Amino acid sequence: MTNPIPVRLKSARKAAGYTQQQLGMALGMEPNTASARMNQYEKGKHTPDYQTMKRIADELGVPVAYFYCDDDLLAELICALGKMDSQKQKEMLELIKKKSE
Repeated sequence: MTNPIPVRLKSARKAAGYTQQQLGMALGMEPNTASARMNQYEKGKHTPDYQTMKRIADELGVPVAYFYCDDDLLAELICALGKMDSQKQKEMLELIKKKSE
């Protein structure tokens, strides 16, 4: 099984319009190392710990679960649901439960 984090990180970063250096700096990394660190995450050489992934997710506006999901369709569903308010999420959950019966 391939680690989904590198691919999802690169995709979410690009969708949010960040360069590697900009994202790293937004997370508080030093400007001269931010790009290299983010590149290592996106290449899969290093994997950020959960707290770092949570900060990245918050910065990029995606649920942290998106990075750990190894199914592309489910990952997109997680992103879509993450953009809804809690009431809409509850409505969607009920709809999904009804459809899966």
